[in-house]
Amino acid sequence: MGCTVSAEDKAAAERSKMIDKNLWEDGQKAAREVKLLLLGAGESGKSTIVKQIKIIHEDGYSEEECRQYRAVVYSNTIQSIMAILKAMDNL
Repeated sequence: MGCTVSAEDKAAAERSKMIDKNLWEDGQKAAREVKLLLLGAGESGKSTIVKQIKIIHEDGYSEEECRQYRAVVYSNTIQSIMAILKAMDNL
């Protein structure tokens, strides 16, 4: 009936802290992950693009390459979205 914490409670608290830390780290990793949706008609080359990227960049892009291409990718994405929105007015 004392005010001390049992060994089981300490172990449970430590496990809880580790779980919380792992969840936080996973959340941070997911926040840095970028996903791109390729849209197009059948046989338009969507899977070919993905395969080529995997072949050419097996180990992924370096940090410097990511910095160089980021602006280009964002610009292309925004231009494509604007073209789609303008075309929707004609439908």
